[in-house]
Amino acid sequence: MATEVAAHSLFSSSDRGLLDNVVLHHDNGLIRSISPATSPTTGPRSLILPAFVNAHDHARPTASSFCALGMPLESWILRSALGTPVDPYLTAASALARSARAGCAAMMVHYTRPSGTMPLVEEAKAIARAASDVGIRIAFALAVRDQNPVVYGDSEPVLSELSDDDRKTIEELFVRAPMPPKAYIELTDAIASVIAGPKVDVQLGPAGVQWCSKPLLEAVAENSAQTGRRIHMHLLETIYQRAWADQHFPDGIVRYLRDIGFLSERLTLAHCIHARPDEIEMIAASGARIVTNFSSNMHLRSGLAPIAAAHRCGCAIAVGVDGLALDEDDDVLREMRLVQMMHGGLGFQRTWTASEFLALAIANGRKATGAPGTGELISGAPADFVTLDLDRLDRDQIIPVEPIDLLFARGNASLLRDVVVDGRLIVSEARCTGVDLPGIENELRGIYRANAKKLSGLQRAWPALSTSLQSWFEAHLDCR
Repeated sequence: MATEVAAHSLFSSSDRGLLDNVVLHHDNGLIRSISPATSPTTGPRSLILPAFVNAHDHARPTASSFCALGMPLESWILRSALGTPVDPYLTAASALARSARAGCAAMMVHYTRPSGTMPLVEEAKAIARAASDVGIRIAFALAVRDQNPVVYGDSEPVLSELSDDDRKTIEELFVRAPMPPKAYIELTDAIASVIAGPKVDVQLGPAGVQWCSKPLLEAVAENSAQTGRRIHMHLLETIYQRAWADQHFPDGIVRYLRDIGFLSERLTLAHCIHARPDEIEMIAASGARIVTNFSSNMHLRSGLAPIAAAHRCGCAIAVGVDGLALDEDDDVLREMRLVQMMHGGLGFQRTWTASEFLALAIANGRKATGAPGTGELISGAPADFVTLDLDRLDRDQIIPVEPIDLLFARGNASLLRDVVVDGRLIVSEARCTGVDLPGIENELRGIYRANAKKLSGLQRAWPALSTSLQSWFEAHLDCR
């Protein structure tokens, strides 16, 4: 069914800039034309933008609700096990709907914490069904690790500090037999056979180099080269991961990844906060992308990524929320603003213009998630766009101000009216049309409250475990 959407202003691309007083025509999931309106638009003013992309996330619940607050990743990742999905469909639908409500057409689901309540293929099917109900495009990668489940090395010194009961609890939660590389590749193939499609891109998802053995990393690299399947992985997120990599790869961890064929245009790397200039250059030369997650990096005290330097040497940059936006509201627009403010320039020197950054973040995010096109709003492109309330964005209307400049000065998800993905209206007047997000979140709260009792052992063990973790990392991976 053909649909027309009128706009006071429309951002087509960084080259074409803003088009004023136009009508966007879309049909069967594609933009058919963008033409001048026959008469000036009346009523509330609107701004149409390419839909955003959350290029790195895990489709998890809000971390702070489980007291995973103000701690480094190495503690946070264990503490946040209290938020293990209790219902994979509801948990994913909640996260995906929040992302959609924030204006995202596509989201990366790097699935690091399965529920354990069903076979993994069935869990992947539940997440794909949630994405379909919400109406959002996803990339799905089942994260895999086969070493270092508690610390980046021998966990015995940490576990030996715990009581027998607490040690048993932690081992049952985190210490499991690793999945062989061949089995992981076969499982990824099995997941792809049942959920891959035009709006679901199944990827390989090694969790990170400190959690993956050389045989596993090499098997992933080989399979990606043979099949063309994309890879999504964390890299050098924390100072402790940097120290571990330097100890175990004295010739350089990124050089090793390059030498085994892991680096390529099929690869997306999350964070890269502690990557060095020569490593950034290798990543850029390979065509791989870096997804930066500013608020998550601040929440977890991980550091400030060298994003401007990476952009200058030709590295493709995308933006992710990582489940830890500034206010834990999945507001990817605010996240893009923070990245632009921090990395957009120094003094009179600009890294990029606001329009250039908006376009590149969307284009590189779509590449990372396997979404078609670059995000440009042009004839023949996917009908993925958002409508913002321009009257609220430009609330004073004293003198003319460029809407994109205003967007990066004060924009946030509360300004969104509608979100269209593949021609489907998935958010209307800030409400998800495919799922009842408030109802889902209320149901999840009840389930989690009841489930918290089942994880009382982790809460009991936490004080001793937290102290032991800190002692281990400070003793074994001195980063000074």
